[in-house]
Amino acid sequence: MGKNKKGKFSWSSALVGAATATAATWVISSKPRDPTFYLISLDLTSFKLNFPVLDAEMVLTVHVTNPNVVPIHYSSTEMSIYYGGSLLGSAPVKAGSQPARSCQLLRLPARLSGLQLAQHAKKFLSDVGRREMVLDSAVIIEGAAKVLWWDHKFKVHVDSHVTVDPLFLDVIDQENKSEMEIFVS
Repeated sequence: MGKNKKGKFSWSSALVGAATATAATWVISSKPRDPTFYLISLDLTSFKLNFPVLDAEMVLTVHVTNPNVVPIHYSSTEMSIYYGGSLLGSAPVKAGSQPARSCQLLRLPARLSGLQLAQHAKKFLSDVGRREMVLDSAVIIEGAAKVLWWDHKFKVHVDSHVTVDPLFLDVIDQENKSEMEIFVS
């Protein structure tokens, strides 16, 4: 007759297996992912006389999500805002940081050129009549995410296509596309 071999439970093997599974999960979830940007609102704050036209100053509220397991730090940059293919204005983005796996709201002061808008007067009046105005924006954000002793430098290029109501400045629709480059140093 054959002998039945019973497997013995080994705590050390169980701990090694659990540690390996945890490390594998951490490595898979640590792969850098693109932050997401979503325009929440546009708030008109004032008009500034820039003879012979008025410039509009507004605040853009942008929801930013950092899906990564480490905090990110980014440098200052400038978002360009386009209307009808022409540069309409810009919004500075201050240098900052964001905790791991978090969301935050950025309030970006923007200035839109009345002169550029005047050059598109016919299109703008048509958009006001339809209550739909399409704005495009582009920004490149550079920064770093530190994982242990490695500095993962990144560059995110974000393009946004936003439809707003030009009377009430409500965001009707938007499409955001981002591409991320990662540099290991």
